[in-house]
Amino acid sequence: MSTKTILIADDSATMRAMLVAIVEALGDYHIVEASSGFEALRLLPRGPVDLIMTDINMPDINGLELISYLRNNPNYKDIPIFIISTEGSAKDIEKVNCLGQMSM
Repeated sequence: MSTKTILIADDSATMRAMLVAIVEALGDYHIVEASSGFEALRLLPRGPVDLIMTDINMPDINGLELISYLRNNPNYKDIPIFIISTEGSAKDIEKVNCLGQMSM
């Protein structure tokens, strides 16, 4: 059984460190960290990713834009995405729900 890879995208180093600690406590995972949506997109081609954990509010490419790109790209559209955010407005939740229904 191969080690699963989790990509954590969050501009907060503190939040990334907390998420890494949680994931490491759950088992043997390969963790890749990105400090922005742009960096996450840059890291994706380097190898298969089994799960993406992303914040919504990030510089350059935010989490919603990242999710939209992933859902519209045949190489990444099936990767599960776990959203970590302090944003909980009905508008943001609706945007995320719409993005989850996109497919190619």
